[in-house]
Amino acid sequence: MANGGIQLLGFTLAFLGFIGSIAATVMVEWKASSYAGDNIITAQALYEGLWKSCASQSTGQIQCKVYDSLLQLPGIVLGTRGLMLAAILLCLISILVACVGMRCTTCLADQLQQKDKVALVGGVIFIIAGLLALVGTSWYGHRIAQDFYNPFTPTNAKYEFGSALYVGWGSAVLIMIGGGFLCCNCSGQGSGSAPRYPKSHPASQPAKDYV
Repeated sequence: MANGGIQLLGFTLAFLGFIGSIAATVMVEWKASSYAGDNIITAQALYEGLWKSCASQSTGQIQCKVYDSLLQLPGIVLGTRGLMLAAILLCLISILVACVGMRCTTCLADQLQQKDKVALVGGVIFIIAGLLALVGTSWYGHRIAQDFYNPFTPTNAKYEFGSALYVGWGSAVLIMIGGGFLCCNCSGQGSGSAPRYPKSHPASQPAKDYV
């Protein structure tokens, strides 16, 4: 059934985005030390994430430190944490809702219109989760770019976009596309009901013979 295939495609894309959001949240490479400038020491590379910071030596040794105090963290880190965790939680809820509403599952099998409405709700929640992840990653990336182009920022304190930002952006797009497929799939009414045929009119009665 094409209808169920679109739902399954949307769910798969959103689920991949959900996994990517989790990976981006736990990754440490949200911002990486910049090598722009002439007097930059490249013996080590610095990375900062939402939960810890790491220093990679040229010898291959990596040392990481988890953030000790929650109250001493910058507001951008706390805000991005909250947005990413909220996106992951909404994705988890939407997965459970979409599993009930998809045509390929047996839940509410005798109520197809209700299943479509449940799938629509799951798609909307997916879109909201994708927007939260997109806002969180874009906000963090905007702060990195703002500090990079700030003339008062020391050269050795400038950072560039880390790989976690790209993973987060891609995951947010996948989540929203998957949610959009679930929503667009439910736009038609009665798509799973029996086909309707035009009413057949009774054959005209034969003309009566008048004497």
